[in-house]
Amino acid sequence: MKLNRENKLIIGLCTAAAILIAKLFSIQILDDKYKMDAENNSMVYSTIYPTRGIIHDRNGNILVGNKVAYDLLVTPKEVEDFDTLAFCEVLDVTPEFVREKMQEFYRNRRRIGYQSVIMIKQLPPETYMKFAEVAYKFPGFRGQARSIREYPFNAGGNLLGYVSEVDAAFLAKHPDEYKSGDYAGKTGIEAAREEELRGEKGYNIWLRNSRNKIESRYRDGEFDKEAVPGNDITTTIDAELQHYGQMLMANKVGSLVAIEPSTGEILTMVSSPGIDVDMLADIGQHYKEISTNPYKPMFNRAVQASYPPGSVFKLVNGLIGLEEGVLTPNTMYPCSMGYHFGKSKLGCHAHKSPINFEESIMMSCNAYYCYILRDLLENPKYKEIDEALDKWREYVMSFGFGQKLGSDFPSELGGFIPDSKYYNRYYRKGGWKATTVISLSIGQGEIGCTPLHLANLCATIANRGFYYTPHIIKDSEHVTIDPKYKEKHYTMVDTTHFPKVVGGMYRAVNSGYGSGGTASVAAVEGLDICGKTGTAQNPHGSDHSVFICFAPRDNPKIAVAAYVENGGFGATWAAPIASLLTEMYLTGEISKDRKNLEARILQGDLMDRVRVKK
Repeated sequence: MKLNRENKLIIGLCTAAAILIAKLFSIQILDDKYKMDAENNSMVYSTIYPTRGIIHDRNGNILVGNKVAYDLLVTPKEVEDFDTLAFCEVLDVTPEFVREKMQEFYRNRRRIGYQSVIMIKQLPPETYMKFAEVAYKFPGFRGQARSIREYPFNAGGNLLGYVSEVDAAFLAKHPDEYKSGDYAGKTGIEAAREEELRGEKGYNIWLRNSRNKIESRYRDGEFDKEAVPGNDITTTIDAELQHYGQMLMANKVGSLVAIEPSTGEILTMVSSPGIDVDMLADIGQHYKEISTNPYKPMFNRAVQASYPPGSVFKLVNGLIGLEEGVLTPNTMYPCSMGYHFGKSKLGCHAHKSPINFEESIMMSCNAYYCYILRDLLENPKYKEIDEALDKWREYVMSFGFGQKLGSDFPSELGGFIPDSKYYNRYYRKGGWKATTVISLSIGQGEIGCTPLHLANLCATIANRGFYYTPHIIKDSEHVTIDPKYKEKHYTMVDTTHFPKVVGGMYRAVNSGYGSGGTASVAAVEGLDICGKTGTAQNPHGSDHSVFICFAPRDNPKIAVAAYVENGGFGATWAAPIASLLTEMYLTGEISKDRKNLEARILQGDLMDRVRVKK
């Protein structure tokens, strides 16, 4: 049968009607989503904040835990007349505070509507419980539980970082994950591991009655969502050692970093002066005090300060010289109170002359390394000094210098190692020579690095030629670290040359007082500490005190770098600090014959030596 035009139109209308009816049936009967949206005006969502993940040290001690606090919420359109003085007495606030807050809320009443907003943040449980007993007297006010951070160990405020309420700039970058009133990690480990630590918010849904009063749970909680706690993380930090390191660095400006050479795990990272963990618990109250402190306690010197490495850098130049064949361990160079070139001199302290390679490390001879750098840059195998310097730089960068090491700690600085283009800009091509840049031989001039770079250098020598990227998070049940932290990074220097440097470092510490060893103050019987002192020149005041060491000599367990601003000779402050930390880690105590040294370091105050911008 042929369909006429009228029948076609009727069939089309019937089909459309059937589709529409099916859609309406799906929306109204089968799918609750649209029904819930329609009921939104009568529904109240109460946020459930998740418990933030706990941060542990390598031994299972809790570095950062949680405790319960309560935010007091107010729904302005539900507030009735109440006894302000009674309200203030229960919550321990002033009438002026309450009046100002309520006036602010009423001014924005139309915009807020029936939303609940925070009036008082982080009430202690005992205060909130007092309020809860009389809450019926104050319609429109209710509490909301949330966990806040607590710190069982005073171990690294800069290291751990702090959590605070998100601001507008943060919300603009993370519009889907956060909303006003949420908290997030802002610095340190809290920021670096925010995604794992934060957890996932939940909510309860409540219904309002016709008078806009909350009456009951929506569908008996069927559509409520439980909060998902954040993941716990385990750090590589040794809490006890971190605390002891902070004690050693108290009243000094600088940094102390310790690494386990066999893994690259950071055992200690001290930046001094730092932030006391008591301040982290209520960062808002102390933020102005911290941010205006002229010593910049929020500035993590371990990874953000660029320093000249000083004489510890001689180890790198010596290794490059051995690899390039410009010297052997038996090469002798003279030193007459320094290296003389033309009418100039790069000075050195008095010691025997001439000396070989191991002795140059033990005595920290400046002249010896001037000869090495000169021979490297004037090596006839290179067509010109530009090529020789760039090859030297390539070697240096293979030790991790001049770049970010790639640690999992935020805000790491890369430092600086100059190349030929840098000097050509200042002196023009062909306008400079080895003696122009001779200060590079002793870790001065344009070289910049962080204490983390120096600790990594020490770990590289301890491993006889390779390092693991330093990191601060360990594999754990819910957190897997990047495989890159388990990869070995070899330098461009053959591993056969490293034992010759180790021998010099051993003699620098263990040759005995009066033998010429610059680091005899760091010696501990039975530990076979190997070390190298450094005194980094500082045009703005006293020189910086630098020391790196590892122990024991064979199968090393710890590599340490200490950098004390304006501390003078490396043996004066940095060497005792690094060796005391090493001894504490390996033995669990300080030997009786070094108690006086420990007391001198703990009581030492160098703050008046440091120039700060007021």
